[in-house]
Amino acid sequence: MDNIKKLAHIFGATIRQMRSEVGLSQEEFAIRCHLHRTYIGSIERGEKNVTLETASKIAKALDINLSLIISRMETEYENYGDENDNH
Repeated sequence: MDNIKKLAHIFGATIRQMRSEVGLSQEEFAIRCHLHRTYIGSIERGEKNVTLETASKIAKALDINLSLIISRMETEYENYGDENDNH
């Protein structure tokens, strides 16, 4: 898996986890983000490489700073094992 795909996968997994932690359904989260539910799903699956504008909307919908998402991603990136390279 190339680095861009890896980052998109980690971003999506991080967002899914954070959304779940606050108890939001994907549909409710999409409404808060002002994005379509299917787009949120593709982000969470790591299929989309989001813009900073979209990342900012996501952070706002989670009521957190964008830096917290990045921090969590860094932790995930450091722990990202080779077993995921085949996905």
